[in-house]
Amino acid sequence: FPLISKSRKIDRLIEEQGKKSSTVTVTRQKQRVTGNEIEEEEEEEEETEEYQDQQDDEEEDLYQISLQDFPGGSDAFETAAKFCYGVKIDLSSSTVVPLRCAAEFLEMTDEYSEDNLISKTERFLSQSVFKSLKASIKALKSCESVMTLAESLGIVERLIDSIALRASSTDPTLFGWPVNDGIVEAKGASAQALWNGIETGLRRKALARTSNVESWFEDLALLSLPLFKRLISTLKRRDLSPEVIESCLMCYAKKYIPGTSRSNRKPSSSLAAAITESEQRELLETIISNLPLEKTHSSSSTATRLLFGLLRTANILNASESSKAALEKKIGFQLEQATLDDLLIPSYSYLNETLYDVDCIERILGYFLDGLEERNAAGIEAENEGNNDNIINSSRLPALMLVGKLIDGYLSEIASDANLKPEKFYNLAISLPDQARNFDDGLYRAVDVYLKAHPWIPESEREKICGVLDCQKLTLEACTHAAQNERLPLRAVVQVLFFEQLQLRHAIAGTLLAAETAPMNAGRLSGTRRDDDEEEQQQQDDEEEREAMSRGEQGSTTWRAAVRENQVLRLDMDSMRTRVHQLERECSTMKKVIQKIEKENPRGSGWRGSLNKRLGCKFKTQVCDSHESTVTETRRRRHHHHQE
Repeated sequence: FPLISKSRKIDRLIEEQGKKSSTVTVTRQKQRVTGNEIEEEEEEEEETEEYQDQQDDEEEDLYQISLQDFPGGSDAFETAAKFCYGVKIDLSSSTVVPLRCAAEFLEMTDEYSEDNLISKTERFLSQSVFKSLKASIKALKSCESVMTLAESLGIVERLIDSIALRASSTDPTLFGWPVNDGIVEAKGASAQALWNGIETGLRRKALARTSNVESWFEDLALLSLPLFKRLISTLKRRDLSPEVIESCLMCYAKKYIPGTSRSNRKPSSSLAAAITESEQRELLETIISNLPLEKTHSSSSTATRLLFGLLRTANILNASESSKAALEKKIGFQLEQATLDDLLIPSYSYLNETLYDVDCIERILGYFLDGLEERNAAGIEAENEGNNDNIINSSRLPALMLVGKLIDGYLSEIASDANLKPEKFYNLAISLPDQARNFDDGLYRAVDVYLKAHPWIPESEREKICGVLDCQKLTLEACTHAAQNERLPLRAVVQVLFFEQLQLRHAIAGTLLAAETAPMNAGRLSGTRRDDDEEEQQQQDDEEEREAMSRGEQGSTTWRAAVRENQVLRLDMDSMRTRVHQLERECSTMKKVIQKIEKENPRGSGWRGSLNKRLGCKFKTQVCDSHESTVTETRRRRHHHHQE
């Protein structure tokens, strides 16, 4: 019997069944002898007893054994039975673990029968499964149905160690997150690897690499949460790179947590829809607690978008405050990768009256600034000699300016919220250092939107809101708009007018300098070319003389072009002078108004002191002095001209 020859357990069960059946037969024979002595006179029942004895003998030849809780179910038993009957079986990474547990359950050892099923499955695990990352993950997934026996045999631990070992030795570029971005880039690159419409080997290799990366992460995301937690713990104990761990966690979260990305319009998977809210909360907190806090090299805008999606989900599921804080800190360290849409986090608490969670963004921005300071301090310690400031600023400023532009856009977006208090707007606007903005045009737009949406706030609050602006950083277009903006308070308008006049004066000075240097450069160029022509005329023949004459014509053409450009510049200068005169008259009017205000309030140190107090923190008196002298000199010249 093939099963008995390969399985010690089946042999033992049948042997026990046989002993049990023989005992029952002896007992029945004794009962039959006693019954015959008593019933000798009942001859009419002899035929019936003979028939029953014949049936009992047939039943004694049949043995029934029961294999309760067989590992792997009927499929594993069928495969084991085929092996016993000599049928060739195909092993795979998904079936070898249940079959190995079934062989252990049936006691199919080499001591009982040579080259038995246990040794065959162990060889396949060692030679095929443990040497492949993808195969190890599939085998680990199959352990879930036979977890108890697989744990006792040490298969689960060996598979987890194999995955960690293979992951640490794999090319780190394969773990760049997000997976979909890598796939799109690989497909885009492979699409260019064509020659005359013929697919090249480079294209095939790129597509194969893309397919391997995609299937690897898909297989990893199919693990149950307990197995996934054990795997991540092992990866962290082996000090794997943060990129590997973060990629695994993000892929798993995207698989099981719905709504992690606003751009993902695909319907939620059946697995994500099946788990309960408490299971989602446990999964979310597990992922957040295992995320590397530091910024990884593979961080991208898509990875940051997924982090913001996790933060929204944490608010919806009411996750722990520690998990939210850890996620906010993680986002803060890579805030420059975020977009405006990421920052628009709805306010889920009934305590917040605003449409968006401004407090959350303020905390994230604080983490970002703290991270910059830490990197600054680390750079100073690492570079004890040399110009450290340039090194540090070169690494800090790009990220800081990106965040400055991002916060300006966020302020413009939330400024229209009627429930946004002036204190919240002001605190968020001044939270960034001055280096974060080259120009304050974006901040001015946010201030303008806020004043338009909140016309009821008092004048003092309006002046405080406008105090976040640095008029020296406003472009000429923004100054022109602000000078005509009726929503701005008077002090802000006066401040803008002064700096607009200063910018116009600088522009006029630059125009005059360009107009004076252009003819001189043109004359030098023409004189140099004439000297070169005379030397060439003495050395070259008539043909070279004709070429020199043509060059002279080109020089005269250049001269005429320079004269025309000079005329255009002078016209522009005249128009700018007219604009400056208009602004001077407006400034004089503003000065009279300020003098009236001073007369009403005699406290302060003169006109300049009162002006400093009334115009805000970012107005410099030196500019006022230059403007005052300019206005006075202009008036004197005009008066003298009229007298003549």
